[in-house]
Amino acid sequence: MKIFINGGTGLIGSKTAARLRDGGHEVVAAAPQNGINSVTGEGLAGAVMGAQVIVDLSNSPSYDAEAVLEFFRTSTSNLIAAAKANGIKHYVILSIVGTERLPENGYFRAKLAQEDIVKSSGLPFTIVHATQFFEFLGAMLNSWTVGDKVVVPPAQIQPIAADDVADVMAEAAIAAPRNGTLEIAGPERLRIHDAIAKYMTATADTRAIEVSPNVTYFGGKLADATLVSDQEPRLGRVDFGQWFASQTRST
Repeated sequence: MKIFINGGTGLIGSKTAARLRDGGHEVVAAAPQNGINSVTGEGLAGAVMGAQVIVDLSNSPSYDAEAVLEFFRTSTSNLIAAAKANGIKHYVILSIVGTERLPENGYFRAKLAQEDIVKSSGLPFTIVHATQFFEFLGAMLNSWTVGDKVVVPPAQIQPIAADDVADVMAEAAIAAPRNGTLEIAGPERLRIHDAIAKYMTATADTRAIEVSPNVTYFGGKLADATLVSDQEPRLGRVDFGQWFASQTRST
């Protein structure tokens, strides 16, 4: 099977591509640096030709609310047009658990808009909702740094490893379309305080950590369960200790 992966050189894309190639599939790992740009359309028609599945794992180069919305609207619309022109049988995207629950967050709004475009496209589709990645914990910590301490919201989180996400994306690519959503989450549900404290301990960060209900998540106010799945998700296998150990080995 020929599978086109938009964002095929990124964190999840490269791992997904490797799994599919190991399974004997032909993979086009599309990215602007490879001359395939889903926003401008450069190289898109030729790269999609002959594929049966599109897996969209692309990400906006900017997190500005307007820019990220424009990215996902334009990129997804161009990919759907290419899919229809080439008889694509399955359109798969990776999105985020809680997209509909955090409208104040510009990135979540953009991903929800992407989901709506896919659902209304008329193409057979699968949307995978993932909780936040372990790989994103450092960026979260930086966003919550206030002077010489870290102040976090009191909500829950259920981080998942990129390897677990890639396993599911590769499986979804060769499975029948769900025409619906699959939710995946990490094996352990924690308070954000506890997750960040684990990360800080593992990285020998000795700063104080506090909890405040006034702290937002990249501009959005979290309810207790905004970032965790309420749909009996498929759980990843990699816990924090295993994930951090793998990061240490790879550096």
